[in-house]
Amino acid sequence: MLDIGAPEILVLAVIAVIVFGPEKLPQFARKAAKALRYVRQMAGSAQTQLKSELGTDFDDLDFRDLNPKTFVAKHLLGDIEPLANDMKDELKGLGSLGKDTVGEATAAINEAKSSARVTTRTSVSTRAGVTATMVPALEPVTAGTPFDPDAT
Repeated sequence: MLDIGAPEILVLAVIAVIVFGPEKLPQFARKAAKALRYVRQMAGSAQTQLKSELGTDFDDLDFRDLNPKTFVAKHLLGDIEPLANDMKDELKGLGSLGKDTVGEATAAINEAKSSARVTTRTSVSTRAGVTATMVPALEPVTAGTPFDPDAT
């Protein structure tokens, strides 16, 4: 309905104090509350009168459903929402499966690294069927080229 937050209400209160003055502000607030109460009462009586004139066929009529946004959400998106919730649940399950698989693969690789130095190609598999191949590291070159400071 109205999108008014606390800062906006505070600004309106300060403006009201400036415009009406602190002496007339309580009287003005009472009049505004009385007018708001009267408008709500008229709206409620109009709804009651409309329901009574429509008869018993429309006893379950909810006037909030006549709002276009609510109508679209209820009738068009109502059929899609269960499917979307099912998809979200399945995707959550896949995410946790992926995390478990990555954790298992990391643990298996760390275990293979710590057990011995890899000298040949080694394959490590997890329970989920993920296979990682570890390749031996290249030996560092011991005989290097001499450093020439004039070349740089």
